[in-house]
Amino acid sequence: MSQAVTRRTREIGIRMALGAETGQVRMEVLRQGMTATAIGLAIGLAGAMAVTRMMGALFYGMSPTDPATYGFVTLVLAGTALVACLVPARRATKVDPLVALRNE
Repeated sequence: MSQAVTRRTREIGIRMALGAETGQVRMEVLRQGMTATAIGLAIGLAGAMAVTRMMGALFYGMSPTDPATYGFVTLVLAGTALVACLVPARRATKVDPLVALRNE
């Protein structure tokens, strides 16, 4: 996300110069990051379910598809991704339109 915000500094500066509010820019960056996170979590959960079915005999005392474990891991990963998206989103709202336009 940090790299994406850095690449889009000029675009964000132009949007801010045209009157975009900081909340709109922040939400756009968060939406982009959390969409990628949701896709990654869905693919990861599907892969984990497939692998744990093959390794089901190795688990002792829990089912290979324990919903509590999957839910906890999903929440931890989504929370970590949200925090990781907040820093670039906050930085994107501090872009000075004149500096962004002058850099290119």
